[in-house]
Amino acid sequence: MMNTIDWVVLVSTLIFIVGYGAWKTRVNKDMSGFLKGGNQKWWTIGLSIMATQASAITFLSTPGQAYQEGMGFVQFYFGLPIAVIIISTVFIPIYYKLNVFTAYEYLEKRFDLKTRLFTAFLFLISRGLAAGITIYAPSIVLSTLLGWDLALTNIMVGVLVIIYVVSGGTRAVSLTQKWQMGVIMGGMFLAFGLCISYFPEALSFTDAIDIAGTMGKMEVVNTEFNLEDRYTLWTGLLGGFFLALSYFGTDQSQVQRYLGGKSVTESRLGLMFNGLLKVPMQFFILLVGIMVFVFFQFNEPPAFFNQPGMKKARSTEYAEEIKLIENRYSDIYFEKERELGLYLKAENKEEKQQHLNEANRLFQQGEAVREELKNTLSKADEFIETKDTDYVFLTFILGYMPTGVVGLLLAVILSAAMSSTAGELNALASTTTVDYYKRLSQFRSEPETLLDAPSAKNDAGDVRTSRLFTLMWGVLAIIVALTANLFDNLIQLVNILGSLFYGSVLGVFIVAFFIKRVEGSGAFWGAVIGEAIVLTLHTLTVFEIIELGYLWYNLIGCGAVILFSILINEILRNNE
Repeated sequence: MMNTIDWVVLVSTLIFIVGYGAWKTRVNKDMSGFLKGGNQKWWTIGLSIMATQASAITFLSTPGQAYQEGMGFVQFYFGLPIAVIIISTVFIPIYYKLNVFTAYEYLEKRFDLKTRLFTAFLFLISRGLAAGITIYAPSIVLSTLLGWDLALTNIMVGVLVIIYVVSGGTRAVSLTQKWQMGVIMGGMFLAFGLCISYFPEALSFTDAIDIAGTMGKMEVVNTEFNLEDRYTLWTGLLGGFFLALSYFGTDQSQVQRYLGGKSVTESRLGLMFNGLLKVPMQFFILLVGIMVFVFFQFNEPPAFFNQPGMKKARSTEYAEEIKLIENRYSDIYFEKERELGLYLKAENKEEKQQHLNEANRLFQQGEAVREELKNTLSKADEFIETKDTDYVFLTFILGYMPTGVVGLLLAVILSAAMSSTAGELNALASTTTVDYYKRLSQFRSEPETLLDAPSAKNDAGDVRTSRLFTLMWGVLAIIVALTANLFDNLIQLVNILGSLFYGSVLGVFIVAFFIKRVEGSGAFWGAVIGEAIVLTLHTLTVFEIIELGYLWYNLIGCGAVILFSILINEILRNNE
């Protein structure tokens, strides 16, 4: 658990990041500096893009995802490299040519005001909710395991972010995210190395991979075409591609990161840097989870990782039943550990495999007991969160990491929460200021002059307005965090929220870029219908009327917008 040294490391790391960001960017006086950041180098852009995407959810949930389901989640990112190539080739030059502050400004120039406002609205809804979740995700787990007050933890993370984003805008976000990514990746490499160092002396890294593979954790690629399976090669290449294309090409939290580049080349390099490193980074974080999984094959884990939830259940009339199930789990674990010990001592391949197969059988038996325990916990208290994957990595950190490292790794989680939330609040403020406040306050202006309006008024009043909107969205994010409920695996929740809206937004941009005959009303109603279809499919999936993996929402939403935009446009033309 936390001691004085851990607290010093944690608090000093967070104070340094917040103070550095606020101090270095205290002189932003115009809209370009506050909302774009201005003249960023490609490596700053790349790290900022990566940090905005890699929230605390990534470092809490991804190792737990690997622990529970294996390496298959990495397929989610297979479409990303292809997407960034297209964005670098098509999207970035257009944004630079028009000198826009937000991605949605372009849509009014191409279509009309209502299409611009609708797509901006979809972004504000999806990213506004996600901002609250990126605060809530680490807060719920940290407060549960460390005994911190949940509300105060949510407020602490939110207030720290608001301080430097309100102070320095986009430039503060980009500068602090470089330090945050350094802390994050340094901490993850340290956790990986320490985990391996704790393995039994006879256990090599190859043996560890062999154990994980036999127990079903090393299937990286699943080529089966199954619409119900969330993570396959096809969902990654198709659904993941459309999600990445929309997220990095049309989501203001990402677009804003590379609009601050010194040139088109710097922005392209920054985005490509992220595209090249993202898959290896996610693979590595999942591998950390696999190593934690192997570690717990030789060091008995709790039968249920959400220990505060377990403590709560033990105070009910189900306490005796819970204890009996835990004892059965321990007995199975002891047998499995003995088989793994024999596996390490075996001298020939056939004997090794025999012991490994028996260990796997016992592991599966233990997992069945875990499910039985979760069912009992639900009966004891229906409010206990039985999906405990988000507690796996923190259980390992708090139980087995040395003094000082615990504080550093908790700083990693909170830094990730801050970096992602900062990027989101900054983008929400930019979109609200430029696409709603400034645009609607100039409602009678000629459309041709509107794209230049924000840059023509670089005054202190606009910056003050942007800061007020940043503060407003920060407060709303804290409110969402305070009222949220833990849902399954947190990284899946964020991706589901994105998939509900990104496909429709992407469809509008694809129509704008490539289907020149479609006009404003066709694009607008195509977007409305496409979004309605996605929300309907999700509702049917939630109520188990149909089975559909959420990554397909991106492809379906995008395709529906394109199809209905063309059809409605032709109908309107024929009726003229």
